[in-house]
Amino acid sequence: MTGKDEYYNRAKQEGYRARSAYKLQQLDETAGLLGEGRTVVDLGAAPGGWVQVASERVGPEGVVVGVDRQRIDPLEAPEPTVEYVRGDITETETRDAIREAVAEATSRGETGERPVDVVLSDMAPEMSGEYDLDHARSVHLARQALDVATDLLTAGGDLAVKAFDGRDLAALEADIEEEFEYVRQVRPEASRDASSELYLVAKGRLTAPVRVGDEREVEIVDVGSEGDGVAKVEGFTLFVDGVEQGETVTVEVTDVKPRFGFAQPTN
Repeated sequence: MTGKDEYYNRAKQEGYRARSAYKLQQLDETAGLLGEGRTVVDLGAAPGGWVQVASERVGPEGVVVGVDRQRIDPLEAPEPTVEYVRGDITETETRDAIREAVAEATSRGETGERPVDVVLSDMAPEMSGEYDLDHARSVHLARQALDVATDLLTAGGDLAVKAFDGRDLAALEADIEEEFEYVRQVRPEASRDASSELYLVAKGRLTAPVRVGDEREVEIVDVGSEGDGVAKVEGFTLFVDGVEQGETVTVEVTDVKPRFGFAQPTN
């Protein structure tokens, strides 16, 4: 039995709408994307196989929003946390609709806007049969997904996006890495043997106003529990080694995490 037949038949037997459901299961098991209570936006979600897997894994306290230009038939027994948006992800109206869907699905007395924890994209281009063109189109779709992710994801959020291997992949990976703590390539076993598809999985969305190598003049407003000075840059916390409270110093940023960073004095 071929790999294709194995996953196709399993999907039919286990009630998944597409064999690609197993790709998301394997991505999650490899990279820890999904979990109880997380809020997930699935781009290019039709026919809904990834929505099924995501809704199973985030549980009743989580939220899944499936987005596609095509209509997605609602799950037969949908959790109250599954919402659907029909629209083009490049349009502002669609992103506004995603936010509204997240808010609608989380009307449980919570206060404030619920953050988006994960953006998934299994989008693929219409295949032309010309490899370089199909690769370029897949990278273009991946960049659209990255744009949505940087717009919607909370600090520390994750992204998984499909692309075809080829000459433009390295530049795409580098651009994703600028926005996250790290990125890695994952090739699920459920991908067809002859396929050049892979997934770029990025962890830890960086929303900080600084990046590694930046220099800033900062005031040390406090001292942390480890003895490092504490400075604030547009509300973002930098821990600075070897300084005292009350000092104003020029620092170079040496490491950035989703919710804090580290810096060293330049003099």
